[in-house]
Amino acid sequence: MGQAQTEIYTANTGNEKEPDFEKICITVGILNGGGALVGADLEVKIIDHVGIQAGAGFVGYGGGINFHFKKQLRSSFLSLQYFHQGIGESYIQSMIGPSFVYRSKKWFTCSLGFARVLDVDRDNAPTNYSVQQDDFIPTYSIGAYFM
Repeated sequence: MGQAQTEIYTANTGNEKEPDFEKICITVGILNGGGALVGADLEVKIIDHVGIQAGAGFVGYGGGINFHFKKQLRSSFLSLQYFHQGIGESYIQSMIGPSFVYRSKKWFTCSLGFARVLDVDRDNAPTNYSVQQDDFIPTYSIGAYFM
């Protein structure tokens, strides 16, 4: 097959190979990286519509599994996420829950969801912190993503 024939074939059948850079996404922003004040997440596509993510920041870490509405990572998705807010002496709480993550076509991303509190460290929490284990609290983030 010549070059023009190959291009027509892949356009008609959809058998194009996805570029490797489209299989990895980095998000940086506020309350990213497991709900850290400022953090980053790395997402890796494992199959069409599904990615796994892990992240960390100042001060926290987390991970999740993402279910994209389109085959590619450059799309909005539903996520089941684990948040670990604080590390060592700064640990406050851990939680798990779903969220909706919006990704624009270029770079902007934000999320909104809720999580069930798994654990609260009363020794490190502020004295007026009223969240208890098994409570549900809102989760949100805002940032930029890069492919």
